[in-house]
Amino acid sequence: MARILLADDDIELSDMLIDYLSKEGFDIDVAYDGNTALSKALANPYDLLILDVMMPNRSGFDVLRELRAHSLLPVLMLTARGDDVDSIVGLELGADDYLAKPSSPRVLVARIRAILRRVEAKGELQNGGERPDQIALDDLVMHTGSRTVVCGNNPVSMTSTEFSVLDILLREAGNVVSKANLSERALGRKLSRYDRSLDMHVSNLRKKLGPLSDGQERIKTVRGVGYIYART
Repeated sequence: MARILLADDDIELSDMLIDYLSKEGFDIDVAYDGNTALSKALANPYDLLILDVMMPNRSGFDVLRELRAHSLLPVLMLTARGDDVDSIVGLELGADDYLAKPSSPRVLVARIRAILRRVEAKGELQNGGERPDQIALDDLVMHTGSRTVVCGNNPVSMTSTEFSVLDILLREAGNVVSKANLSERALGRKLSRYDRSLDMHVSNLRKKLGPLSDGQERIKTVRGVGYIYART
């Protein structure tokens, strides 16, 4: 049973989500302000944090920023409907995904399960034996078993979503991966028209990994199509 921390100051909405998610088989804890959310997230072994942007005492952004300094706990941000700025900022700070509120609880469950599947991929890869435990390309080495990445001999911390995006791009290195294909494989959902998630995850990867040894861009954008991990 996955243990989830729900951080939202809307008590009525939280009670409804707790009831719904509990019936879906999740163990739910709750925090109604940012300070409590951060302290609980750092002190307990949760599998996922559902984090509202608008929180008293400490905003969801501040919680996420501080959390990422200490933990890679998967985070699903809840943002105001239609507020692209909130979703972009959340992804830049290291959120695994975002969902506009109010949204259907069924959609929320689908997003939760997609994130948890990415986190659980470690065990699946170790038991499946179909994919190599290590991928090495130029100055980058990815260990799929431990879900760790080393670039230029330096370890690189990544969220579960960033790891999944990079994993796919590395396996397809030298070939263009369409955004639609990448969304379904890495995020577990079809690409919607205004979804900026992939763009932000790729942007985060570029910042963390830097250029290739010859100076060229590591992950290139093929306008109107998708992305390609370059080979030197």
